[in-house]
Amino acid sequence: MAVFQNQASVSYGTTVRLSNVATGTIAEAVTVNKTAIEDAYDPGTTLTYVVNIMNGGTSPLTEITLTDDLGAIVYVEEKLTVIPLDYVDGSAAAFVNGVPAPAPTAATTAAGTLEITGLSVPVSGTLTLVYQTTVNEYAPLGTGAQIVNTVTVTGDAVLADTTATAAVPADTGVDLTVHKSVSPETVRSGDTLTYTFVLSNTGAVEASGDVVLTDVFDPVLANLTASLDGAALVLGTDYAYDEASGTFETTPGAITVPAAVYTEDPTTGAWSTEPGTATLVITGTI
Repeated sequence: MAVFQNQASVSYGTTVRLSNVATGTIAEAVTVNKTAIEDAYDPGTTLTYVVNIMNGGTSPLTEITLTDDLGAIVYVEEKLTVIPLDYVDGSAAAFVNGVPAPAPTAATTAAGTLEITGLSVPVSGTLTLVYQTTVNEYAPLGTGAQIVNTVTVTGDAVLADTTATAAVPADTGVDLTVHKSVSPETVRSGDTLTYTFVLSNTGAVEASGDVVLTDVFDPVLANLTASLDGAALVLGTDYAYDEASGTFETTPGAITVPAAVYTEDPTTGAWSTEPGTATLVITGTI
């Protein structure tokens, strides 16, 4: 609510007396809030936003517009603006007082922001908009990074532009994947077989302590040896292997996968990810 104050004065000849200060508030006819469903993002994540527009006035609100800056980041010195979110076409849905309403008209502008037009809110009612966005290459990455985006409600019935902001942090946890290959692909009984496991971490934190790799080799390997990034692993200390069943499992703490490295291109504002990796090589005969 807006606060207003004023003060009167009375004069008689050269004598001036001031009144007390009278204070009042102007009830806003339109209020808006915005929240994100997801707690964090990675590149390519879909973020869902919920915007509530409340009408506290005495007349219906019609033909109002909501603009979402989609997290626009302005680089002043580089005179560059990048948009880290892409609106998912056709994802916008509307609800009036919780009841589904016709889908609103939503489109991305030439500037890359989202504009939803032709909105109406009944007296003492709430219009809820739900829509999705996709995190693109301009979203900042790493510890402390976040996407902050702002919606603005405008229209003839809105006395002043009304805004609401939502912030979603970048995911700073571990994000592991593993790729397995075998060499040679064609073997005979008694040949030596090598399995290579490349563990990749695209998260902002190194993976250690709880990393366990398990595999069951079929055919079963005999005379098994294992190494991590070129250093030999010790049976019973770094891993366990059952030659009868072919079950292999590393010991918690034996494998550490470094955190990813995030780099921002100073010219374009785009971010890239260099995953942290660890390579496990297992060799045996069949």
